[in-house]
Amino acid sequence: QLQLVESGGGLVQPGGSLRLSCAASGFTLDDYPIGWFRQAPGKEREGVSCISASGLSINYADSVKGRFTISRDNAENTVYLQMNRLKPEDTAVYYCATGTTWCAPEPADFDSWGQGTQVTVSS
Repeated sequence: QLQLVESGGGLVQPGGSLRLSCAASGFTLDDYPIGWFRQAPGKEREGVSCISASGLSINYADSVKGRFTISRDNAENTVYLQMNRLKPEDTAVYYCATGTTWCAPEPADFDSWGQGTQVTVSS
């Protein structure tokens, strides 16, 4: 059973930073890619970043390029999302997901999800 647990969300001022964690169990990071998604109130869930099972392929949404960095620690079986220069429009519930064979762009392609962690960017 693929399980994911997110942590690290919170309230931060514009321009600040947060690091989200996605702890995986029931599989290893070499088995599946891990995607980060977010959903703001009244909006559809959107892809933020994804790291392939090999760790060699990484992608980012245009809205976060240059500000967010995805990484992973195989020993901890955890994927991180370092978020810098946060903006109010980054406010959302952030989810990590897996269970697909590649870094697919659509949330529907991922079949295992964490519970989400709230990120609020506000002064």
